Amino acid sequence: MNDAKEEIKSRLPIEDVISQYVELKRAGRTLKGRSPWGVDKTPSFMVSPEKGIWHDFSANKGGDIFTFIMEVEGISFKEALEKLAAQAGVDISRYAGSDAQITRKKARAREALELATKYYQFCLSKSKTVSEYVFYKRNMNRATVKEFRIGYSPKNGRALKDFLMGRGFSERELSDAGLLNRFNGDMFRGRMMVPFIDTTGNVIGYTARVLDKSEPKYLNTQDTILFNKSRFIFGLAQAKESIRKNGFVVIVEGNMDVISSHQAGVKEAVATSGTAMTEQHLKTLSRLTSDIRLAYDGDGAGVRAAERAIMMAGDLGLNMTVISDYQGAKDPDELIQRGPELWQKAVEDRKPAVEWLLDKYEEKLDLATAFGKREYSDVALKMLEYVKDKIERAHYEEIVARRLGVSREDLRGKEDDLAQKLRDKPKRRLKKAKTEGKSDALMALEDNLLSIMIYGGIEGPSEIEIPEDETKLSELELVFDSRYKNYSQKDLAQEAKILYARIKKEINKTEIQRLMDKLNDEGLDDEGRKEILRRITELQKT
Repeated sequence: MNDAKEEIKSRLPIEDVISQYVELKRAGRTLKGRSPWGVDKTPSFMVSPEKGIWHDFSANKGGDIFTFIMEVEGISFKEALEKLAAQAGVDISRYAGSDAQITRKKARAREALELATKYYQFCLSKSKTVSEYVFYKRNMNRATVKEFRIGYSPKNGRALKDFLMGRGFSERELSDAGLLNRFNGDMFRGRMMVPFIDTTGNVIGYTARVLDKSEPKYLNTQDTILFNKSRFIFGLAQAKESIRKNGFVVIVEGNMDVISSHQAGVKEAVATSGTAMTEQHLKTLSRLTSDIRLAYDGDGAGVRAAERAIMMAGDLGLNMTVISDYQGAKDPDELIQRGPELWQKAVEDRKPAVEWLLDKYEEKLDLATAFGKREYSDVALKMLEYVKDKIERAHYEEIVARRLGVSREDLRGKEDDLAQKLRDKPKRRLKKAKTEGKSDALMALEDNLLSIMIYGGIEGPSEIEIPEDETKLSELELVFDSRYKNYSQKDLAQEAKILYARIKKEINKTEIQRLMDKLNDEGLDDEGRKEILRRITELQKT
């Protein structure tokens, strides 16, 4: 695909792509603007039209047009390639080799789904009964119906099939798109149709709701060549701009909650669309924001789902809170029907996720009994494993100890028992994600030092590896031009020494944390513990 990438780059100037998201102003040979992630107070986003490279100093991100679209849209490289290819008018199937057939299948599926969506919209506009349901019973306004491309599927079992086959689509192509059932008739009949729209603006499937009390209430597109329910986030296409601008996302349980929330002015709402939240969902959202707000029910299922989400968020280093004040309403949609301002206030009046979960278990368990205390401490300690900040963890330990009527030392003494219990019941414990890689702070320091070494001619430490990737080298040149081009050789040498000292300090800090975590390893003997403590002491002195 390298040829396709180069063809797209040659047709799309980087400043034209980025200016769709960031207001750029000329600053010599480069362009400058505010970070699209909203983390800078002064313009710190730089673009080099000459090199086709961007770098955000405040967020420590950078690269070419592909990495920019991946970061700003929260999508994969493949999705970014397809989006930019469409913008550039490049047919990437010509570069796909053995994948050309799959690429053509996907293109036909998209065409079928786009035409089906327009057909469903037309059917809604022609049905008075369905329009009354959508606009009056569901209380949607015309702007919302248009934004989410809502339509209606006729009850006739072949209406859509006949329409699309009349326009040149085969049964195989309609099946690939998920539009046919196992009898080769229409998959959706007599339902309000809400398209699944990906972040590049393409329809990839549907969630369909009955208009009466028949079952199933909702029918969703099954996994297809375009749609994967474990990766798709409903409403993200409509929410991504608000998420990026306002710095948070609200995850609700139902697709209708998303639509109602957007209409109520909280346009940061998304849903995982009929499936449990996965680590992939959170990773996608984390590209846009680290502030995740859950709007889950407080029933048993909602508490268990929140528990899993907290563990995943902890592994990914995300800040998670819970929206819980529904004032007696069963879900956000019902609360919004009472008054949009009530939902807006609930989104602001959120609780830290761990605190919310501990409160729920306190309500559920009798802490006056030994059994209740045991169960409560089991849950509390399991959750606190995922609280990385030491001060925050100490805060929760004090709360739990106070509620149980024990000391923090007693609480810590139970950790070994809980670890054994979790080993005996592995299915109840979420496998921790690998935390390989460097911190943002360390990468930023290394980028600065590398730029001085490569473009300032200053000899640096041998352990700092010089990258060979041309895109990375161009990005480092942009870093040097923006920060160090007016430094004298003496000042550059001094800056390099300072940066290297800070890099070593950051590496030591990370290693100390790793060793501290290792102290809690099961089976560690006294000699091993002493060796780790000795190593920690050495690192703290350097």
